[in-house]
Amino acid sequence: MLLQRLSLCSRIRHVRRLSSRPLTQAPQGGGGGSPFAERSELRRARRIVVKLGSAVVTRGDECGLALGRLASIVEQVAVLQNQGREMMIVTSGAVAFGKQRLRHEILLSQSVRQALHSGHSQLKDMSLPVLEARACAAAGQSGLMALYEAMFTQYSTCTAQVLVTNLDFYDDQKRQNLNSTLQELLRMNIVPIVNTNDAVVPPPEPNIDLQGVISIKDNDSLAARLAVEMKADLLVALSDVEGLYNSPPGTDDAKLIDIFYPGDQQSITYGTKSRVGIGGMEAKVKAALWALQGGTSVVIANGTHPKVTGHVLTDIVDGKKVGTFFSEIKPAGPSVEQQTEMARNSGRTLASLHPDQRSEIICHLAELLTERKEEILVANKMDMDLAASAGRLPQAMLNRLSLSPSKLTSVATGLQQIAVAAQDSVGRVLRRTRVAHNLELEQITVPIGVLLVIFEARPDCLPQVSALAIASGNALLLKGGKEAANTNRVLHQLVQEALSLHRVKEAVQLVSTREEVEDLCRLDKVIDLIIPRGSSQLVRDIQRAAKGIPVLGHSEGICHVYVDAEASVDKVINIVRDSKCDYPAACNSMETLLIHRDLLRTPLFDQIIDMLRNERVRIHAGPRFASYLTFSPSEAKSLRTEYSDLECCLEVVDSMQDAVDHIHKYGSSHTDVIITENENTAEQFLHKLDSACVFWNASSRFADGYRFGLGAEVGISTARIHARGPVGLEGLLTSKWVLRGDGHAVADFSEHGTMKYLHESLPAAQPAAGHRDSN
Repeated sequence: MLLQRLSLCSRIRHVRRLSSRPLTQAPQGGGGGSPFAERSELRRARRIVVKLGSAVVTRGDECGLALGRLASIVEQVAVLQNQGREMMIVTSGAVAFGKQRLRHEILLSQSVRQALHSGHSQLKDMSLPVLEARACAAAGQSGLMALYEAMFTQYSTCTAQVLVTNLDFYDDQKRQNLNSTLQELLRMNIVPIVNTNDAVVPPPEPNIDLQGVISIKDNDSLAARLAVEMKADLLVALSDVEGLYNSPPGTDDAKLIDIFYPGDQQSITYGTKSRVGIGGMEAKVKAALWALQGGTSVVIANGTHPKVTGHVLTDIVDGKKVGTFFSEIKPAGPSVEQQTEMARNSGRTLASLHPDQRSEIICHLAELLTERKEEILVANKMDMDLAASAGRLPQAMLNRLSLSPSKLTSVATGLQQIAVAAQDSVGRVLRRTRVAHNLELEQITVPIGVLLVIFEARPDCLPQVSALAIASGNALLLKGGKEAANTNRVLHQLVQEALSLHRVKEAVQLVSTREEVEDLCRLDKVIDLIIPRGSSQLVRDIQRAAKGIPVLGHSEGICHVYVDAEASVDKVINIVRDSKCDYPAACNSMETLLIHRDLLRTPLFDQIIDMLRNERVRIHAGPRFASYLTFSPSEAKSLRTEYSDLECCLEVVDSMQDAVDHIHKYGSSHTDVIITENENTAEQFLHKLDSACVFWNASSRFADGYRFGLGAEVGISTARIHARGPVGLEGLLTSKWVLRGDGHAVADFSEHGTMKYLHESLPAAQPAAGHRDSN
């Protein structure tokens, strides 16, 4: 059987394919039913047609194939095939391949003739005749197929060639035979490679489509016809553009369309065709809509970009936001791109409000949290019950998900503090300089723009971050975890109700569509800053995915408490207990306890161990601590572990400097503490340690925006650029320069040494001139 299959694979050539009789209406049920409604469903695609346009397959000079690009696509097709999917390829390239071959033959022939009759002096005058496309196709088809076969052989994948013409689709017997052949090839795990038989095909004739039937004018229509006839789940059309734009790519207002719906054709302005091929984007859209109506999902994407070609097909099948996805079902709400645009526009209005108006919005939100407490808690109980029944959330996340009356009261109090700080945030003068006579320069605070905050099971984060965004005049896009969907929905409604007080309701948007976090991180043209709130894995994933967008946050909270040899017993017990046991799921909870060597086998050490055991804290011994013990607790698997639970690592150090070195090696630059009565030792620790927060005789739990008097925080940053530590209102502001002149000053750099500075002292919160009266 295996020998028969290999023999068949090597012999199948020029099989006529997919002839069909004219239909009275477009076929329904392609892909076994309706097309997929969302990108995430593309993971379920089993039968896939990949259409390679001329611009994808051919080189820039149109003579020959883009071998590296083609090899990358072949590899992805083989990977998908090996996943158990059925793959088919509709390819261009025979004409280009043949043109290269014929040019070589003609040049060789001419050079030989001229060398025999005219001498070498006339070789430079050789010219190439115009090559007829059909002849090029005839010369290139066998070479193209041989290339595909050689490439797929590297992945132990067999291929078969199928050539068709438009006439083959109007013979019922041919259609049935061809369909049967293709089904058999797919059953044997062979990749059919389909192309129009350009050696005999007539020139394309416009507007000859029969009712409900698309005629084969190009490979776009061929791919659509093939996908529907074979009931494919997905058609991927690769071209030389990112996807479908609302106007020709490269024009000022051109925007890539993420999802295209039938009926949106009137909003599209088509440009010229690509440098090669006969279809163009208008033909692609027409073919895509026909395939969609026939039950096949369609994605048009770029197959030529060097940064994405190597994974474009696998990304599409993984449901990632690549190219333009065609869908029949239009969602009830706006897309995330539309939400971002609405947030930006409304955010600009928010930034121009009087500070009193922004404070009023925040105060109203604080009142709503108190007045509608029962409504919030009912929604939160629904989320808690769903999480408990699912049984997938660890206890640390359940603790974060839970809301209580006291927690809501605490949030409301923090919002009142933010409302006060909002009075002196946007438009504050940082610096004022007289550049020349009647020419004054000011540096003033302004919002960053559009913030994207991604948080997991932390619903209390929503009103806090919203208040900080409102106070700083920033637009806000919120993406919460599905675990808190009900609570987030109610809280967001309250935020928008408060914003409606001054007609800026859309400045804060909650992303409720099934957008992947990685897709949101690609919106670098509309989002200015990403702030992740959640697990270290979430933060790391976002930092990897956010190409071109700054990420503010920390990936880990490995906080240390160092107990010095001169520490007070009472302070040690209180600080260690609070740092570890108050809220072990918090990022500012102690994860590693460092003990000075001289404290081992002392009453203080015994009291620390007894206290941790009484609090049911599981201790993991560091390697040095374990070496001192005959029977030690479980040894720590890593000194870089964030437990986020009633667990911690205990390790021994020789000195304060040893503790600093340990923290620099294994810490995350979050929050670290020294407990000692020796002021000199403490000051050296505070000076030498390079962490965002460094404390002396204070719990690590103080690393919190609320405890710092910031009202709330959007997170704790361990970065060294922009904001660091607990990030409150100030961390959501940037600045701009404003120059006011009388029109007579010129920029004479030869006199820059005569610049004069205004010496009057300005209040720290003084707004820029005219800012308070902007409305």
